[in-house]
Amino acid sequence: MEDVKCNGVVQHSPVLAVRHKNLCQAYETIIRHCGDDYRWPGLIKTPGAAQALLFFTKGYEDNLDDLINGAVFYEDYDDMVIVKDIEFHSLCEHHLVPFSGKAHIGYLPNKKILGLSKIARITEMFSRRLQVQERLTKQIARALTKAIQPTGVGVVIEACHMCMVMRGVQKINAVTVTSFMMGVFREDQKTREEFLKLIKT
Repeated sequence: MEDVKCNGVVQHSPVLAVRHKNLCQAYETIIRHCGDDYRWPGLIKTPGAAQALLFFTKGYEDNLDDLINGAVFYEDYDDMVIVKDIEFHSLCEHHLVPFSGKAHIGYLPNKKILGLSKIARITEMFSRRLQVQERLTKQIARALTKAIQPTGVGVVIEACHMCMVMRGVQKINAVTVTSFMMGVFREDQKTREEFLKLIKT
């Protein structure tokens, strides 16, 4: 498909070009209703934030099958696999301000393992959407389960929310921790404790 240029920015599909144009117009409206003039020299390029928003929400364009791209391997390994400290950035769906943090993801294989980079890519796919941390945690766990049907999955996310820093209670050091366990991680206390211990080391 031929690239489309909108406001000087190359878009890779007519659909994205239309979305970009509409978002630029929406930003002009937002700036105007904030009490400023988007034509002011310092603001003239601000509607270009539409391009940034498309990037922040690019996870809507991804799907699990394309992301995995066959990186599932049969392996006789049944001990825990953990990828921790996966950095991510997302947008709170309530206030459209960022929250950022780290995801710690573990699973017990059931004859199949997943390419390690794909675990980070799953995190990226779901974090690059309008989100709440609780749902993000659950979506990552369920996607990993769908991809390789492991014996169990555990996901822990630690994040700082700008909606708590810049507005409301304005607590700059508050960290929100969420967890979601599936399979043996939920059912077996020792497995869960091993996972939680390993992600802290």
